Amino acid sequence: MAVTEPAPVAAPAVHEGILRRQSLRESAARTYARSLPIVPVRARGLTIEGADGRRYLDCLSGAGTLALGHNHPVVLEAIKKVLDSGAPLHVLDLATPVKDAFTTELFATLPKEFADDARIQFCGPAGTDAVEAAFKLVRGATGRSGLLAFTGAYHGMTAGALAASGGAEDVRVTRLPFPQDYRCPFGIGGERGAEIAARWTENLLDDPKGGTPPSAGMILEPVQGEGGVNPAPDGWMRRMREITAARSVPLVVDEVQTGVGRTGAFWAVEHSGIVPDVMVLSKAIGGSLPLAVIVYRSELDTWQPGAHAGTFRGNQLAMAAGTATLAFVRENRLDERAATLGARMLAALRALAADHPTVGDVRGRGLMLGLELVDPGGAAPGDGPEPPPAPVLAAAVQQECLHRGLIVELGGRHSSVVRLLPPLTLTDEQATAVVDRLADALAAAERLSFRRTTTGSVR
Repeated sequence: MAVTEPAPVAAPAVHEGILRRQSLRESAARTYARSLPIVPVRARGLTIEGADGRRYLDCLSGAGTLALGHNHPVVLEAIKKVLDSGAPLHVLDLATPVKDAFTTELFATLPKEFADDARIQFCGPAGTDAVEAAFKLVRGATGRSGLLAFTGAYHGMTAGALAASGGAEDVRVTRLPFPQDYRCPFGIGGERGAEIAARWTENLLDDPKGGTPPSAGMILEPVQGEGGVNPAPDGWMRRMREITAARSVPLVVDEVQTGVGRTGAFWAVEHSGIVPDVMVLSKAIGGSLPLAVIVYRSELDTWQPGAHAGTFRGNQLAMAAGTATLAFVRENRLDERAATLGARMLAALRALAADHPTVGDVRGRGLMLGLELVDPGGAAPGDGPEPPPAPVLAAAVQQECLHRGLIVELGGRHSSVVRLLPPLTLTDEQATAVVDRLADALAAAERLSFRRTTTGSVR
């Protein structure tokens, strides 16, 4: 059944005025605000209400930050408890009961073999600072400067994190092939494609003429989010662990977006069973507030005092909210819930794709899902069988979703992947509503695209 545009229940003047002032005052670097022109004023769980009175189902979730959705009661209660206690809100890196509780709960969720020999560094409030800290850590511990990263990666917006992300040109970063089924760089996909990608990596590291500088570490995402929702095969993850361990190269796993149950395991490394040397954590660990840490093997802890610092690394409210979030996810097994519901949504989206040639691929893990939109009539890029990506159609789908009260994000190499990151508290009924609204938006965007193609304009 078609889902119609939600009707506004309030005058739009306030809404429009705020948006107008934002466009005049904020920098040209603003991103989400351009494609999602809403003014949130209230939120609970999956739902956001805008200043214009419209209500939306939020499948962006703060780019994966809101594991429990907006304003979950346990998060609000944890924050209120700290505020009411009179505890200091700013403590730099001093020890506090709130910090101790957070660290204890975090270590209780980590793979035991990793947690038993781990240290933690609290970083600046953004995940990108934790990535920078991880690079600094492994470079200091190994005495090397080179880094190994993967095509399609995204690790943040600071200089070092950008250098390790896809599209960068930093000569100290060696770019390796990330396995994909749909657009496999070797044209075959599956286990064989992943195996060739692993062999390429191994050969390059051992080739004395390969041009690879001595590597301080390898960084990878268990599921590439911004890169287009590409899950790393478990067998390939194990090969990367074997390859790096054999060459004494620390393995850094970026779990900024995949952590805290998002992929159907508490930490995405648990799917493959690997034990990394460093884990980069942010987003959901702060329970909706800014918090970022790295956790790493004690052997790497060669830092001198002050080697990595930050004024806001002692965010007490974020630690309290994070403790509550981690405990709630763990106690209620929301990672298992994400696995079950994610599989159900993946099946529904694949059934939808069967009726829409514009959906080239549906993929994901847990509640981290993506649909790659394509031009089925376009010429395949290179010699591959896959049709070209359709970023214009993807943008139209995003806007049609917004008209129907559904917030989604775009990602992938050409911004042609519609991404879903709903909270882990998503109900069965809400999951159905999300898929229904997306299906209706896709059909509407396809009709619009067809009219543009056949008439050259929209009537």
